[in-house]
Amino acid sequence: MIAPVRARDVCKVYRTSSGDAVALDGISFELARGEMAALVGPSGCGKTTLLNLIGCVDLPTSGEIFIEGKSTSDLGDDALTALRRDRIGTIFQFFNLLPALTVEQNVALPLVLQRAAPKEVLRRVHDALRTVGLGDRAGAFPAELSGGQQQRVAIARAVIHRPTIVLADEPTGNLDSRNGAIVLELLRKIASAGQTVLMATHNLEAAAYCDRTLHMQDGRWVYSYAG
Repeated sequence: MIAPVRARDVCKVYRTSSGDAVALDGISFELARGEMAALVGPSGCGKTTLLNLIGCVDLPTSGEIFIEGKSTSDLGDDALTALRRDRIGTIFQFFNLLPALTVEQNVALPLVLQRAAPKEVLRRVHDALRTVGLGDRAGAFPAELSGGQQQRVAIARAVIHRPTIVLADEPTGNLDSRNGAIVLELLRKIASAGQTVLMATHNLEAAAYCDRTLHMQDGRWVYSYAG
């Protein structure tokens, strides 16, 4: 079976006026279908850079990222956009909900971009909101929700189009412990349903929810362990 995510000797170098900045230095790994993995390490170690490469937002300087067997470096802009739209869901620390849209409209966005039928969009959005415990807040605006509720809306939006891979960048970093635990349990359920979840976090308690923890420092793996 083809791994949803595979990295082979990935390097990312940013050219700056003061010289080259190496963000990733020879990263190789793969994630299995249904696996929930934590990516931990100090700020600046390369976690977000790696998420951006897997999320098809950027390309490696050398080496390759494979998404369901496809090397992102071999794809043109249109193919990368389609891969990002259809196969990847992303959850952010600060939610990134559109304030002028209702909860229902925010969650529907990935399906609207896929041009799904309106009745199908409505059904799946309401199902997703019930799954995250917000079935009664479809008509609310983000500003009317707590931080924990906004993050649950963001999770519903990230998975509404049934992506193979869900990327979460510090998804509990802006939440209290109770709401953080709710979010982590939702991510755990997403992985148990067969989607691959990769979560960048500073929080080792959050990492404990994962099947595997990958430690990074200075753009390299330091060590990893299961459980």
